[in-house]
Amino acid sequence: MGAPAAVILGLAGTELSKEEQAFFSEANPWGFILFARNVDNPAQLRALTRDLRDAVGRDAPILIDQEGGRVQRMRSPDWREYLPALDQMARAADPIRAQWLRNRLIAAELCDVGIDVNCAPLADLVEDETHPVLHNRLYGGDVATVVRAARTCAEAFLSGGVLPVLKHIPGYGRARVDGHLHLPRVSASRAELATRDFAPFQALNDIRMGMTAHIVMEAIDPENAATVSAPVMQVIREEIGFEGLMMTDDISMEALSGTVADRSAAAIAAGCDIVLHCNGKLDEMAQVVAASGQLSVAGQRRADDALAQRQNPTPVDSDRLAADLEALLAAG
Repeated sequence: MGAPAAVILGLAGTELSKEEQAFFSEANPWGFILFARNVDNPAQLRALTRDLRDAVGRDAPILIDQEGGRVQRMRSPDWREYLPALDQMARAADPIRAQWLRNRLIAAELCDVGIDVNCAPLADLVEDETHPVLHNRLYGGDVATVVRAARTCAEAFLSGGVLPVLKHIPGYGRARVDGHLHLPRVSASRAELATRDFAPFQALNDIRMGMTAHIVMEAIDPENAATVSAPVMQVIREEIGFEGLMMTDDISMEALSGTVADRSAAAIAAGCDIVLHCNGKLDEMAQVVAASGQLSVAGQRRADDALAQRQNPTPVDSDRLAADLEALLAAG
């Protein structure tokens, strides 16, 4: 089998259908992503992650958005619930220690069910205009705090056998609209972007995987969202210095125009390594696979570098960590 397809794909339900199994076996996506519709209980999730890897015949990465708070696909009663990240940062007596505890617990929960990539940390900055869909998922409004919290999150994941994905590059905090429905536009100057929006990502540019923002930065490319903009991707690679595997945010979000095939081809042409498609619709996935092609030589190298960080988790006492987290929140 040659290089995998330059895609990460979702699926429809809690079990892999025969049609999905056959499609994934033929398409050979680089990885998979799970959502709440795919989650029932721990035993079911372990079986699903095993079946997805069996479908492609390799230890494919399996992603999820398990930030804690509002964006949390695995929920009680089988998994812990967490405060929105911004609320936890404000409440905890030691916010950075609490950040490590929270994310080390999340990593343990993911590793237990066969999920080895989490779409976090977020290094976007809180702004006065940040849309509510993003606002309380963030870690703060100053660069130093956000960098420290994001670095701590990434280190906690790695300690727990889970790979981090840095998002949303090159910065989503100025978005005034929900990118799931509309295309955000930012009119900040080039200098403002460099000193504020880009700064956290530049400080975290050694994280091995990143996700784009569907946002227009008019000072760089007034026409195209970052995901499909070659000039913005050049800034990400050369100015921000991010050399890791670059995946799109969900290519089916309504911020982008054209068919999913058009969007996918444009993202690859702009410089993204991998297209992320999340809704689990087979007809759309077929279009995305055809338009995205195989992982490039450079993309395969970046992917290999990222997966080389996978490790067995360092043993922890999750009950003790949870108690420590609760104590920090109670004392804040």
